[in-house]
Amino acid sequence: MSQVLLKAEKINKYFGITHAVKDLSLELYTGEIHGLIGENGSGKSTFSSMLCGIHTVSSGTFNLLGKEIKPKSQVEANKEGVSIIVQEMGTLPGLTVAENIFLGEEDKFMHGIVKDTRAMNKEAQRLLDSYGFTDIKASKMIDHYSFEERKLVEIVKATYFNPKILVVDETTTALSHDGRQELFKVMNKTREMGSTVIFISHDLDEVLEHTDRISVLRDGVLVKTVNTKDVTTDDLKREMVGRELDDKYYRTDYGEPVSDEVVLSLKDLSVPGEFEHINLDLHKGEILGIGGLSECGMHEIGKAIFGASYNRMGNVTLSDGYEIKDIPGAIKHSIAYASKDRDNESIVIADSIGENIMLPSLSDLSNHGFLNLKALSSFAEKFAKQMSTKMTGIKQYVSELSGGNKQKVVLARWIGKGSDILVLDSPTRGIDIKVKADIYSLMTELKNKGKSIIMISEELPELLGMSDRIFIMKDGHFNGEFKRSRELGEKDLIAKMI
Repeated sequence: MSQVLLKAEKINKYFGITHAVKDLSLELYTGEIHGLIGENGSGKSTFSSMLCGIHTVSSGTFNLLGKEIKPKSQVEANKEGVSIIVQEMGTLPGLTVAENIFLGEEDKFMHGIVKDTRAMNKEAQRLLDSYGFTDIKASKMIDHYSFEERKLVEIVKATYFNPKILVVDETTTALSHDGRQELFKVMNKTREMGSTVIFISHDLDEVLEHTDRISVLRDGVLVKTVNTKDVTTDDLKREMVGRELDDKYYRTDYGEPVSDEVVLSLKDLSVPGEFEHINLDLHKGEILGIGGLSECGMHEIGKAIFGASYNRMGNVTLSDGYEIKDIPGAIKHSIAYASKDRDNESIVIADSIGENIMLPSLSDLSNHGFLNLKALSSFAEKFAKQMSTKMTGIKQYVSELSGGNKQKVVLARWIGKGSDILVLDSPTRGIDIKVKADIYSLMTELKNKGKSIIMISEELPELLGMSDRIFIMKDGHFNGEFKRSRELGEKDLIAKMI
C-alpha cells in the first residue's frame, strides 16, 4: 500500500503583483510517477521550483514523510532528498563534467583544504558508465559537450544519490528518442525504488504513457487530479484550457506556388564536425523546414546562417550579394535567429522583458545617437502585447516567465525589428498547445507578408504541417528533399533520417 510521501499544503507564490501559484494543496505517493500538466504560465514549473529550492515559498508548507522542508537552494533540496532536471541548461560552463555532477558535494573529496580531483573524476566516471553514458568523460570540460549530452550529465547529477522525489521539468524536449528512453528508464527505476517522480511535459501522449496519476493546473490553481488510466488526451486538454480546443492549427493550404525570388543562398556551407557542403536557396515568402535526428547537425546550421559559428566555411549570401559573416551583419541585414537553447542564446535572462525586446532595435530607435526612453518603452510594450505575452509589465524579468512566454519575448524582439528572414530553431520546444497555435498563426501571417522562414525542428508533424519544402539531414548532410503535399507523411521523412 502506497503511503503519502509529500504533502503540499496551501502553497502560494507571488512575483510582484502576479499570483503564480494559488493555495495549491497536493499529495504525492511513494512509488508513483505523477504527471503535472497545464498551459504555459499555469504554475507547474513554479510549484516544482519552490519544492526544489529554486524559488522561495510565499506561504504554505511542504511536508516530506511528515517533516516540513524549506530548501533555500537546490543544494539544500538535494540534502532533503529532492532533485530536479530542468528544461533549459542546468549545468555550469567552465567546470568539468565531474565538477558539475558533484556541485555542492565537493566536501566528499576534500582532504583538508585540498580537493582530490582524481578521486572525483573516478567516481563521476563510474556513475556515467553505470548509466551507459560511456562517451561522456568526467574529466572533460562540460562546454565540450552538446546540449543533449549535458542533459544526460544532469540526469546523473539529479539521481545518483537516489532522491526521494525527482522532478523532471520538460526535460524530454531537449532529448533525442534514444535520450528520452534513457530518461524513462531512470524514471521507472526511481518509482521501483519507492520514490516519486514529478513529470512535467507538454506532450500529453508521453504523459499518458509514463504516469500513474496526473494533476492539472490552470492559472496557478489545481483543477483536478486523476488516475492516468481513466483519461484521454482530449480530457486533459479540456481541463487545461477550460474548454474544447481544436487541434487543427497547422496550415491548410496545399499546392500554392512559392515565389521564384531567392532571398538567401547557402553555398558549400560547412562547420567541421557538425555538417558539410550544405547548399540551398530560400525563397521569398517560403517556410523551409529542416529536420532530422537530434545530432544530425541541423541545429548548428541555424547558428552558421546567423554568423554565430566561429569555424564556419562556405558562404551565406543575400539576394543583393551581401555575405553574412557575423551576427552584427546578420542583424543589420534583417536576419533573425531564435536558438533551441532559449535561455542561453536567445534572451538575456537577467534583463527585463522590455530590455530584451528593445535590444536588436536600439540603433533603429536612436535619434542622432540618443535614446528616448519613453519611445523605447512604447516600442517594447507594443510588441510584447502584440505577442500576447503574459506579464505584469515590460519591467518584469524574463527569468520569471514560463517557457512559452519567454519564447514570445524572443519572437517579439524580431517582429519589432521587422526582420525579413527568420531562422527558428525548435520554435515550439516546451510550449503548450495554445501557444503553439499562436506561433503557427504568426508564422503563417509572416509568410503571407512575404517574410521567409527557416524552421529547424525535430517534430515531424510540425515540419509536415508548416513547411513549403522540407530538407532531411543525416550525419551532417542533406539526405532528402520534399515539397509540401497532402500525401507526404512521417514515414517518408523517417526513411531519410535513419
